[in-house]
Amino acid sequence: MNLTNDIRPPSKLLLASEGGRALLEYYATLATLPILRSAPRGDGHSVLIFPGLAASDASTLTLREFLRAQGYNAHEWGLGLNLGPREGVLDACLHRVKKLRTESGGKVSLIGWSLGGIYAREMAKLAAEDVRCVITLGTPFTGSPKATNAWRVYELASGERINTRDNRQFESPPPVATTSIFSRTDGVVAWQCSLERETSRVENIEVEASHIGLGAHPAVIYAIADRLAQPEGAWTKFDRRRG
Repeated sequence: MNLTNDIRPPSKLLLASEGGRALLEYYATLATLPILRSAPRGDGHSVLIFPGLAASDASTLTLREFLRAQGYNAHEWGLGLNLGPREGVLDACLHRVKKLRTESGGKVSLIGWSLGGIYAREMAKLAAEDVRCVITLGTPFTGSPKATNAWRVYELASGERINTRDNRQFESPPPVATTSIFSRTDGVVAWQCSLERETSRVENIEVEASHIGLGAHPAVIYAIADRLAQPEGAWTKFDRRRG
């Protein structure tokens, strides 16, 4: 999808509301756990979850625990804080994917939150034979790198100047079933930067959520469980009526 570079970051009001909204979304998930448990059960395959910028595996704990309870073998990325694709990081991610594939004997599903979604998409391009599906949460894979309220944090964390980055290299979806979950009320990433061109194997799912609450939002968790439960080789697009 060719988005122009004049997409603006989310408003300061949305950004300021991120913390409070994320807390409410987390408690909403706790309150709706009995309903979420009715989501399709897993088949035991491995799921690797990449955290967002400047976040660690602690940020994905709620999602991992839910997926494990649903019957998946959910794994953390295990590389500490996500400070961007520094030297050796992407190689370590690829090694982790291939190791999980070897250990489990089956393909691995990849979930990436924000910047972590870039890793998930790129790993699926490099090792499509090892990946079952990719799910991203508020990931800015198209448009201007500055169409977020976190680009200065990225520069500080990664040591990379954002002006040297071109998101067009990340636009093409992986050659596996791919789902982009996005929110028009995202206070960090401009939602237009998370929109895919839909095909029979590529879809968008819209939710109403904060950015930092995406991984612990009841609607997002249900959608993830539904996507992961799709039979390998028989993937179909998300049907909201099922939820």
